[in-house]
Amino acid sequence: QVQFVESGGGLVQPGGSLTLSCVASNSNFRLGVMAWYRQAPGKQRELVASITRGGNTNYGDSVKGRFTISRDNAKNTVLLQMNNLKPEDTAVYYCNGLPGSTASGSWGQGTQVTVSA
Repeated sequence: QVQFVESGGGLVQPGGSLTLSCVASNSNFRLGVMAWYRQAPGKQRELVASITRGGNTNYGDSVKGRFTISRDNAKNTVLLQMNNLKPEDTAVYYCNGLPGSTASGSWGQGTQVTVSA
């Protein structure tokens, strides 16, 4: 089963930027649709963005125009560039394949993003 390691989180001010990275454990990653999720305290995990093997993307309404998802299949890596961050973006961010995707695997530890003045 594919495993994932997320990194790049931290504390940023509102309006700031941050780039998250996700590295998959094996090459099965490159066969499926990948996604970033987030979970805020007291909230359910939500889908933030997804990207197909060929690079087609989809974004949640709350992050459209601010976040950009990309992938490098040769490096088994997915990135999430986050701009104009808002306090409501504060959450633990995770990557994984979409349900049913060949790339779907175990949930990692995630990486904490905190947006605060």
